[in-house]
Amino acid sequence: QVQLVESGGGLVRPGDSLRLSCTASGFSFSMKGGSWVRKVQGKGYEWISGISIGGGDTDYTDSVMGRFTISSDAAKNTLILQMDSLRPEDTAVYYCAQGGPRRTMWWREERWGQGTQVTVSS
Repeated sequence: QVQLVESGGGLVRPGDSLRLSCTASGFSFSMKGGSWVRKVQGKGYEWISGISIGGGDTDYTDSVMGRFTISSDAAKNTLILQMDSLRPEDTAVYYCAQGGPRRTMWWREERWGQGTQVTVSS
């Protein structure tokens, strides 16, 4: 049974940083790859970053390129998203997912995890 536990969100000011973590059970990020997606209330998921099987390739959507960094810790089966220079438009609930590194390769089910809220506000 797949379970994803996202953590690390919070309320920060523009320009601040956050580090999100996602620990998985039921599958391995090193065998499936992984992605981070986010969701604003009333809208669909937005893919923002992905990492390949084995972690050798990463990809980002344009709006976070150069500000966010995705990585994985195979020993802990954890996906990490380092978010720097945060902007108000980054406010959303952030979720991790199976599959990466491209935006067409991710998959998650609602029951897998609750996500973590990131709010960027002055």
